[in-house]
Amino acid sequence: MEEKIIVHGAKENNLKNIDVELPRNKLIVFTGLSGSGKSSLAFDTIFAEGQRRYMESLSSYARMFLGQMQKPDVEKIEGLSPAIAINQKTTSNNPRSTVGTITEIYDYFRLLFANVGTPTCVNCGTEIQSYSIDQIVSRVFDHTPGAKVIIMAPTVRGRKGEYVKLLEGYKKSGFVRVEIDGVIHTFDDELVLDKNKKHTISVVVDRLVLKDENKSRLTESIETATKLADGLVVVNIDGDRHLFSTVASCPDCGFAFEEISPRLFSFNTPQGACPSCTGVGFRQEIDENQIIQNPELSINDGVISVWGWGDGKMSKMFFEGLSKKYKFSMNTPWKDLSDEAKRVILYGTNGEKIDLKFDGGDFHTEYKSRFEGVINNLYRRYREATSEMAKTELEKYMVVKPCETCGGKRLNNKALAVKIGGLNIYEVCDMSVDKLLLWLNALKLTRMQEKIAEHILKEIRNRLKFLQDVGLGYLTLMRFANTLSGGESQRIRLAT
Repeated sequence: MEEKIIVHGAKENNLKNIDVELPRNKLIVFTGLSGSGKSSLAFDTIFAEGQRRYMESLSSYARMFLGQMQKPDVEKIEGLSPAIAINQKTTSNNPRSTVGTITEIYDYFRLLFANVGTPTCVNCGTEIQSYSIDQIVSRVFDHTPGAKVIIMAPTVRGRKGEYVKLLEGYKKSGFVRVEIDGVIHTFDDELVLDKNKKHTISVVVDRLVLKDENKSRLTESIETATKLADGLVVVNIDGDRHLFSTVASCPDCGFAFEEISPRLFSFNTPQGACPSCTGVGFRQEIDENQIIQNPELSINDGVISVWGWGDGKMSKMFFEGLSKKYKFSMNTPWKDLSDEAKRVILYGTNGEKIDLKFDGGDFHTEYKSRFEGVINNLYRRYREATSEMAKTELEKYMVVKPCETCGGKRLNNKALAVKIGGLNIYEVCDMSVDKLLLWLNALKLTRMQEKIAEHILKEIRNRLKFLQDVGLGYLTLMRFANTLSGGESQRIRLAT
């Protein structure tokens, strides 16, 4: 016998003691006149009871946060399972929301990059990695026993100067050798440097043979070198140079990272957002072509007739003052005006005052004033507008362009300088869900990184698979939520 959902005595809203049997595991369509009770039966009765039963199955502690759901006005419903409802409603109109944020997948990626991401220098792209003293010693002992090791402190890196006092200080401190521009000297040599050339100076802290009994000596020498060179140490092993840093800073230019935390990768926080667009990814700019739509017209013909500018007396007063100051006629077509005239009309006099005459019939006055320009005036009015009507009107003259600083990536250069598998968080989240799953499956991590990221990657893969299962494998996590269709929004809510 086919399983059924049986409703007895439904009386919600317009329902008049309705009894109905519905087949389970079938697609059912309710049809009828407006107000006949379709939604009352589907949402207010069947769904409400299914959701209420689900809530009652939870612990009393969980129900404290979810609230108590009222039982619908129905005698009984048989064969009902816990239920979810998908309304005809878009996901979000917030311009900051993306597919990644509303599904929470982006939050897991922020956690992933904060824990296993490799920072690189924003200036030169050099990989930034900090080592503890023990890690440096361990890396050195990975080499063949008996190797000749030289520990040096790189105190000067590519800077001009003679460094007389610095070298004398090292000699007095008991150091015997120093490497200058790749050549090792003793402090007994005559050390004269050209002050106009860039030099690299490294103090030789110790020389030893790599063997177990020298391990404590090697550790002390590396500690001494890092103190002299602000966390840097050069270890020369049989002629091969290795540069280590005990701080998260670029060994070449000194660029340093603060603590790398998940909020660094959020475009909704000051720590991670692009400073120019504040994390939105685009900027609204006034388009000159929207202001000057017919360059064949002159000012007197109404070439500028945007909101607040046109035939008014104040507009005429400013345009007449500009025409006298910059020697152009208000009857000249816009296309024939000089570049200077066009510039001052649209962008102002740059603080320079012009003579203005206002004739209001009974009131007449003359004075000097600066002119901010038509476009600058529209920008200011948009910033200061308090009504949505005014903003909407001014937005008619605007176009949306990607942020010039971040190129639409929404994050600052520090966040984009942290990489996993050679890609930053934007490049990863800008892949389609299908490609992203393939990339994650092929991702190579160190043993330690795998241990740290195991649970994070599992959660990311599961959620991406949900999106794939509802047919959204073509979407990217960086896709703006307000650009999704109604069907895409509903399937995202299903996956979430």
